[in-house]
Amino acid sequence: MQQYKKRTHTCGQLRASDIRKQVTLTGWVDKRRNLGGLIFVDLRDRHGITQIAFEPDRSGACYELAKSLRSEFVISVSGSVVSRPEGQANKSMPTGEIDVEATELAILNKAETPPFPIEDSIDVTEDLRLKYRYLDLRRPIVQKNLLVRHRAYQVARSYFDRNGFIEIETPILMKSTPEGARDYLVPSRIHHGKFYALPQSPQTYKQILMVAGFDRYFQIVKCFRDEDLRADRQPEFTQIDVEMSFVDENDVLAITEGAIKEMFGSVIGVDTPIPFPRMTHKEAMEQFGSDKPDTRFEMKVGIFSEVVAESGFRVFSEAVKNGGIVAGICAPGAATYSRSQLDGLTDLAKTLGAGGLVYLKLQGDSIECSASKFVTAEETKKIAEALKAKSGDLVLIITGPWQKALTILGSLRLEMANRLNLIPHNKWNFLWVTDFPLLEFSEEDKRFVAVHHPFTSPKLEDIPLLDKDPAKARARAYDLVLNGTEIAGGSIRIHDSALQTKMFGLLGINEAEAKMKFGFLLEAFKYGAPPHGGIAFGFDRIVMYMTGSKSIRDVIAFPKTTSAMSLMDDSPSSVDLKQLEELHIRIV
Repeated sequence: MQQYKKRTHTCGQLRASDIRKQVTLTGWVDKRRNLGGLIFVDLRDRHGITQIAFEPDRSGACYELAKSLRSEFVISVSGSVVSRPEGQANKSMPTGEIDVEATELAILNKAETPPFPIEDSIDVTEDLRLKYRYLDLRRPIVQKNLLVRHRAYQVARSYFDRNGFIEIETPILMKSTPEGARDYLVPSRIHHGKFYALPQSPQTYKQILMVAGFDRYFQIVKCFRDEDLRADRQPEFTQIDVEMSFVDENDVLAITEGAIKEMFGSVIGVDTPIPFPRMTHKEAMEQFGSDKPDTRFEMKVGIFSEVVAESGFRVFSEAVKNGGIVAGICAPGAATYSRSQLDGLTDLAKTLGAGGLVYLKLQGDSIECSASKFVTAEETKKIAEALKAKSGDLVLIITGPWQKALTILGSLRLEMANRLNLIPHNKWNFLWVTDFPLLEFSEEDKRFVAVHHPFTSPKLEDIPLLDKDPAKARARAYDLVLNGTEIAGGSIRIHDSALQTKMFGLLGINEAEAKMKFGFLLEAFKYGAPPHGGIAFGFDRIVMYMTGSKSIRDVIAFPKTTSAMSLMDDSPSSVDLKQLEELHIRIV
């Protein structure tokens, strides 16, 4: 191995105040330019770029060696810091006022030509970048993202520590208690035929920590869910997990707001005024068609069932008669949409589950309705008034059950906002959504399922509804939404054994099953469980927003693809037959 001098400075550190210093830099060759008698090399490390000058008279033997340098060679360079000639300073570079005039050069490692340039703007597929992730990680934008992530970690740890929280690690190998997403299972070699599960969250452990008397817990923790992936999902993801004893909703929300304010302020300089606005689940659905509404733009949903309850158009009147709703949105300035564009919106609505789409086009004093044969002029006028539509606007109308119709309208709202460029990208709209339904009925399983999880407490005033009308019971649950994305969610937990047993009964979990899945937690509750609640921050999503990235894959060092593959190391992969034999597993 070649001997070389240790660096004295990083490639982003030198300034005009360092002129005449003797320095040593190490890093990767970003670019080399041979100007015939003068060679310039841009030397890069994660801190920045410094231009190195090689001149025949001053650089001596290392000038000839510099001719052999190629992109991504790893080198060590020593020399003197000099001022760039008059008029040649690069103001876009922090080191742009100086050069290092090389006197020594050591090539520490040569490199093959990389499959793509190591620069921010590259036109290559994500699969190629992930296959060569170690090269992709050299790109300044990716390194900046991970530095933001690092800084957010430090700020979060400092904040929770100063507020009396104790960081406690919980097990990665735990009992499988499938409720929601599928568990990742790990076979035990010692206990044949038995399995650990990777935690979907530390939920049961952090509740046990409350029983144990650790009244304020937090952890930055990996979680695992075997579910279908998309831009903001990974099979393994990171949460800031928080739990507190002797608290109510307001206490948890206040701690969360303080953490968010400090992270966004310290890491990216964005002030987030607190307290954040709050909205009930019912209000969010009926105004925005979503339980995680993007409030950066208006285009609110309007419900006008009463206006059309007696309409001769049976699509409207039958929906109301059957307990559903008739609702719509007003897309400003979209009355110019052509028939083919409107047909495309109708097809989109159908793919979302709608039976069809009714629209109104307001032009001048006239209102054109796609169902004009059945809907009277008076009804169309009242619909337009209900949505405050004006000339030039397009009204889109959906009918059906409350949840389904509003959810479809919420998707159409986002689609139209994107098409019409209505979403400002320099706003940070935080919003609490509260009072979620406690339960929802699963048609597939023919039973109630928990909207959040089985340990979420009902609102105290709704406990009697559990015996009378469980579907109407509200949860002491809360989600923090940022620009239409849920970035944190939690609840006040059930800490009473009798109420927890009742909850399991409503979920169709009998005593034997409850004991098998959650016996250790129920047993712990018998020994004095305090009132407690908590929240989990989606850390990857938060960093995605902080960096302006489009996907959480851009802020994770080694992410998986949407098919849960790691292209760099080719996992998941086959294993030796001997390993399977040790685990008493046979692949069929």
